[in-house]
Amino acid sequence: MTATELVNAYYRALNAKDLPALLALLSEDVIHDINQGERQMGKRAFAAFLDNFNRCYSERLADLVVMENTEGTRAAAEFTVHGAYLADAPGLPPAKGQTYVLSAGAFFYIHCGKIARVSHYSNLNDWLEQVV
Repeated sequence: MTATELVNAYYRALNAKDLPALLALLSEDVIHDINQGERQMGKRAFAAFLDNFNRCYSERLADLVVMENTEGTRAAAEFTVHGAYLADAPGLPPAKGQTYVLSAGAFFYIHCGKIARVSHYSNLNDWLEQVV
């Protein structure tokens, strides 16, 4: 699978909330750079993050554009997040089902046919303006 195909499969699984399919695309020691947060390592940490994330937010990603380098070892994605804030997340305002639309992006490192790093970025201030 090319890097572009791998990243597209990742986002299909993410949108479908298909955790087993998503985890199958990741290396065992995947690095996850959380937007505005910490770096986590490993599939188990990634799965725990997604479980908590899906409890607090309902998101659908659209307008996906994926680019990759000529070696197929790095990829970038740009997309639009359509979401709802469902449950309070630590350090953030109270959730009341607020909806939001954000531009976002992510960077990927591909190793041995698996996603070995995901670094996700969006504008926290833009999100806060929409949910407060």
